Amino acid sequence: MSDFDDLKAFQRDTIALGEISGRLGWDQETMMPRGAAAQRGEEMAALETVLHARRTDPKIGDWLAAIPTEGLSQADLSYLDHVQKSYTRNTKVPAALAAALARETSVAQGIWAEARANEDFDAFAPTLTKVVDLRREEAAALAEGGDLYDALLNDYEPGATGAELEAMFGALRPRLVALREKLLAAPDQPAALSGSFDEDKQMALTHELAKRFGYDFNTGRLDKAVHPFSSGSGQDVRITTRTAAQDPFNCFYSTIHEVGHACYEQGISDAYHLTPLGRGVSMGVHESQSRIYENQLGRGEAFTGWLYEAMKTEFGEFGVTNARDFYRTVNRVGSGYIRTEADEVHYNLHVLLRFDLERKIIAGDLQVADLQSAWNERFKADFGVAVDRPSNGVLQDVHWSVGLFGYFPTYTLGNVYAGCLNKAMRAALPDLDAQLAQGDTTAATGWLRENLQQHGGLRTPKETITHACGFEPNEGPLLDYLEAKFSALYGV
Repeated sequence: MSDFDDLKAFQRDTIALGEISGRLGWDQETMMPRGAAAQRGEEMAALETVLHARRTDPKIGDWLAAIPTEGLSQADLSYLDHVQKSYTRNTKVPAALAAALARETSVAQGIWAEARANEDFDAFAPTLTKVVDLRREEAAALAEGGDLYDALLNDYEPGATGAELEAMFGALRPRLVALREKLLAAPDQPAALSGSFDEDKQMALTHELAKRFGYDFNTGRLDKAVHPFSSGSGQDVRITTRTAAQDPFNCFYSTIHEVGHACYEQGISDAYHLTPLGRGVSMGVHESQSRIYENQLGRGEAFTGWLYEAMKTEFGEFGVTNARDFYRTVNRVGSGYIRTEADEVHYNLHVLLRFDLERKIIAGDLQVADLQSAWNERFKADFGVAVDRPSNGVLQDVHWSVGLFGYFPTYTLGNVYAGCLNKAMRAALPDLDAQLAQGDTTAATGWLRENLQQHGGLRTPKETITHACGFEPNEGPLLDYLEAKFSALYGV
């Protein structure tokens, strides 16, 4: 075998072991008995020790040095680039630190969930402090004197910097705030959904929604969890959702959102399975898929017309008299507490809050003990209402408990990418709405699979979006889309 063949065989086994680790995480969120948390932490730490040893094996460096690059295909060159970046990153992080992070974040998930259920941030703060300290230690090893936050951000959006995102988000904020104020002052406000919706029927309809958006249940499954998520790749891609009797939209749109993530992974070329190219290239690009599925497609007037009839079939008459009013109810704008339930206008303001706070935490300018008060103060300033309980505030998201610092800004970056993709897709598919009105998303999901999803990690994040859209990503299309949609919807 050639050096390249040896490297590929070694990497395939490492990636397969990483998938097993991910499956343990899925099980912890869905099926694992609560009393198993401590043991699962040890299991995750042990597996991370094995993975870290493989990811830092000196043989990788030897292979990379020995493999000639002349005449290699774009896919092979991209493969080697991914391996080189991963090897460089992992050799900077001591094995003991990697294991400690795996152990602490595994245990922290259960502590967070219990603290959230009990509305008790103080019970979670000591554990979160440990997670922050470990992530700052890791960031210092990765940054080698550079910006700590940028070192963490690079794990989720390679090539991005906090300063660049701050500039982009700064351009978003004024137009978002102006649009919000105009909509909230409009005389004709959409009605909120009311009533109770059987949760078993919600799950039945949400399975149908997943199929309609192209999710392949032959290589996936749908379960419940505290916080909806997607995990896995290739031939095993799993999603979760949640139900609430008074809020079926939470279930339906969380599912569509996670289906977007899952279809990205299911749509990647089979040739890339269990290789560095066989995953979504970044969390920002990943989020572009979940957001365009959820919002530009799922919350558009054409598809909500189909969903209105589907809900009447499942639940009977539920108090909304026509499809137009249903569309307005689905897209109702309000200053809610929960990011995952936020309307399109407010959503990015939720993300900007977290982005600013976590940068301060990693920089050492904000301590965990002061995080809840800082959150509540910022939320009141941004949304005009006071946080009523921790589960509606600082404890609502699982991300910090599992150490995902640098992850939150990719949600807004994904919205920016989705705005660009929607503009390009609509130009390519002028009759799309007629198909969506029939509950048929195949033209849209097929376009996304052809132009973006199948390529996996072949290109950099920016190159991936530019290749699909024909222009470089920028915030303009998202803002234009939001202003046009909601101005028409609210008649302002």
